[in-house]
Amino acid sequence: MENFVKTCKAMGDGTRFKILSMLLQKSYCVNAIARQLGISQSAVSQHMRVLREAGLVESDKQGYFVHYSINAEGIEQFRKDVERLFTPVGEN
Repeated sequence: MENFVKTCKAMGDGTRFKILSMLLQKSYCVNAIARQLGISQSAVSQHMRVLREAGLVESDKQGYFVHYSINAEGIEQFRKDVERLFTPVGEN
């Protein structure tokens, strides 16, 4: 349950939600995210740290750049947790 709360908090920030929406389309490096959202690279890096700790994104170092993408397993776990939360007791 602790990870579920962490994930909800990570997704509760508007900028992080925009980043997740972008990453659902394709992977991006920090520079591309910063340009598209009009925020600093350091701000993007901080948001990515929160999303990574929540298990929503994963990173892949390609040369000098780190590319971020959706962590499908983390998203699927969050979906299952939400479903479980809204399933009446006694139903499976």
